[in-house]
Amino acid sequence: MGVGAAACGSDEPKIVIPEGIPPGLGAPTPPIDINAPGRSADQLAEWAAGLSGDVGIGTTALEAYGYAATVMAETLPGCGIGWTTLAGIGSVESRHGTYDGSKVSVAGQVAPAIRGIPLDGGPGVAEIADTDGGTMDGDPVHDRAMGPMQFIPETWLKWGVDANGDGRIDPDNIDDAALTAARYLCARGGDLTTAAGWQQALMAYNLSGDYLALVRDRASAYSVGTRPD
Repeated sequence: MGVGAAACGSDEPKIVIPEGIPPGLGAPTPPIDINAPGRSADQLAEWAAGLSGDVGIGTTALEAYGYAATVMAETLPGCGIGWTTLAGIGSVESRHGTYDGSKVSVAGQVAPAIRGIPLDGGPGVAEIADTDGGTMDGDPVHDRAMGPMQFIPETWLKWGVDANGDGRIDPDNIDDAALTAARYLCARGGDLTTAAGWQQALMAYNLSGDYLALVRDRASAYSVGTRPD
């Protein structure tokens, strides 16, 4: 869809952002023990630190995306989801957990918690009546999307998973949210290494062609180690 901008006054060649779907898988993660005690994603600290500045994603968020993709590669290898796809979604949904001043702790906790608008059927908005009594999203009338990957309560209750070993399944933790998103996308799309599978997965996540294109553009930029335009 475009090219990354070269540094001002630099003779460095522009980085070409690939077109088409699915986006590339990006820098491969090193081998890790996905069942290591504690926050297993910490094993990707060096990998994430080496990418963070170039792609403009915080190291903790990158660790979460990389860990989620690694878990799926080991537990459901037929899916083929890349960390770049999860990063593309995280960028669009919450700026990797930093929307509106929120911050991501080293443990992956996003605070203040990110909540979407009420899904009340207004212009351009789906209507989803409350499904959780307001206990998760704070709204007892309508559901709201929650956390850095913006899950509605009903979907979170079905798909949510504890990814950091703290005994909680928390939509406001980027580790839990990223792995939950990966599981959901793989279940919906099947083989995400194919154009059809990747598109099916993204459309299940958000039924919008514009959304799909935006995620693809950002994921494609991450796949070649640069920031999206």
